[in-house]
Amino acid sequence: MDTSKAEMIQDTLNERENTHGSYVQVANLTRSLMANMEYSKNWGELYPFQQEALHMIAVKIARALEGDADEQDHWHDMAGYATLVENCLKQVRP
Repeated sequence: MDTSKAEMIQDTLNERENTHGSYVQVANLTRSLMANMEYSKNWGELYPFQQEALHMIAVKIARALEGDADEQDHWHDMAGYATLVENCLKQVRP
């Protein structure tokens, strides 16, 4: 990879750390949230799309808690994943 591409990638990573928080801290918090969700009584009964939406929402929660909680994209994305599940449920359980 040439230097300019590597610099561009690093610049992006630096920007994301400001809004999303430390990658390691977000990953640790996300895995902690997921472990608790996966331990719950109904986890195995969920559709895969529900499980994945909850995973992505956990990532967004971790980013809000470890990064910039006022970043509107975190909240917009959480609402988006919840809406995707709602739409999928309408198809599988009309």
